[in-house]
Amino acid sequence: MAAGIFAIRRDWGGGAVAAALAALILGTLAAVAWQARGLSGLGPWDWRAVWFTLWQAMLSASLSALLAIPVARALARRRFPGRALLVTLLGAPFILPVIVAIMGLISVFGRNGVLNDAFRAFGLPEITIYGWQGVILAHVFFNLPLSVRLILQGWQSIPSERFRLAASLDFAPADIARHLERPMLRAVLPGVWLAVFLVCLTSFAVALTLGGGPRATTVELAIYQAFRFDFDLGRAAMLGLIQIALCLAAMSLARWIAIPAAFGAGLDQPDQLTGPRGWRRITDTLAITLAAVFLLWPMLAVTMRGLPRIPALPADVWDAALRSVVMALISAALAITLSLVLALSVARSKSRLIEAAGMLPLVASPLVLGTGLFILLRGTLAPQSLALPVTIAINAIMALPFGLRALIPAARDLRADYGRLADSLDMQGLARLRLLTLPRLARPIGFAGGLAAALAMGDLGVITLFPSDQPTLPLKLYQLMNSYRMADASACAVLLMAISFALFWLFDRGGRLA
Repeated sequence: MAAGIFAIRRDWGGGAVAAALAALILGTLAAVAWQARGLSGLGPWDWRAVWFTLWQAMLSASLSALLAIPVARALARRRFPGRALLVTLLGAPFILPVIVAIMGLISVFGRNGVLNDAFRAFGLPEITIYGWQGVILAHVFFNLPLSVRLILQGWQSIPSERFRLAASLDFAPADIARHLERPMLRAVLPGVWLAVFLVCLTSFAVALTLGGGPRATTVELAIYQAFRFDFDLGRAAMLGLIQIALCLAAMSLARWIAIPAAFGAGLDQPDQLTGPRGWRRITDTLAITLAAVFLLWPMLAVTMRGLPRIPALPADVWDAALRSVVMALISAALAITLSLVLALSVARSKSRLIEAAGMLPLVASPLVLGTGLFILLRGTLAPQSLALPVTIAINAIMALPFGLRALIPAARDLRADYGRLADSLDMQGLARLRLLTLPRLARPIGFAGGLAAALAMGDLGVITLFPSDQPTLPLKLYQLMNSYRMADASACAVLLMAISFALFWLFDRGGRLA
């Protein structure tokens, strides 16, 4: 601890940013804790929301992880045209605005969706996407690609020499599953399950649009209702503390469940072995096909429905789009600056305290931080004036952990490869930043900026807490859906999706060209 504090003092720039970040996050959480009035302030419907949050998060995480296993296994052992593109598309839902994906799911599973139209044509009973089943369906849609990518990395981490040895010993598929695949899954699945569980635990837009009602209200939605409709800050604060406690408990539990696979190191040679033939080839093909249809169909449906109506969108939608782009660019610039300062500081000082400060946003959800900032700032500023600045700041802060994960390894490599040479040339300050740091870190900076811009562009969270006559594009889309203007909502969804992907591509491409 003393070494970490000394490193922070020596590297005052990163230490100052880390201290300010810790003060902001911990201060807002302290304000939430101070405002909370204890468990006695919660009613039976609040406890029902806690129970539903836990129940749906556990079920969503379990379904996402279990369904991802056959898909990841099929992708790991099969080679086919378009495989690389499909694996890349599996990462798209992470930067896809939540409200857009929900719009796509409604286009397929909604009352006037493709499936219900087909059911009505054949005289079958209709299905509904609203309620607990819609919340779980949407969470599986979002988190199945994430689970597949993480489990696929686990499969690819098994040294190819182990598979060659298994082939030389004439292992059957059941033997490979027992000795290679199951140990890997025991090591990987707890982390996958935890990641999805935390996402579902703090999900807001899904519950806001597809849930609601006493039987499908999450803690995050209950915080929003207590804040926005009842203006019961004590109740909202207590619910926020419960949510933080649930997240911390889940993170602690995962440490006890994971079991290292202990395969040992390999020679990093590519595996050219083919998967088993026969009926297993058929099941692999079916798993990949069903996953691709489930993930791509909603996006294709909303695109086909909304694309022709984009030119007819009203002027207020374009105003909201411009406002969102400006906010996303400011959030991305702020996130890049903070991430770069912290990453360079961690690379120089090797301080765990600075890195831990950058990871603090993972402790609380945006709604909890928004509630804390409102408690701290109320009485000094009008609520209407807080909406856009607070949204920009929290979006930048919430993108910090992802930016640091991309920048810290690259910053350490930069320090190890060029640090002594730059020091011997007395290259400092802006000259070092312009001639060495920015050119060498352009790729991770571009990726981090694109991720921050895309996430900020599609955010529907903090902005809903504050009354504002200047809605962002996601909030405008939500308002159109609530007004049952589904044609305009589809066009707005396509516009939001296009801008989000364009921002990510521009930042990421700019980093690659630098």
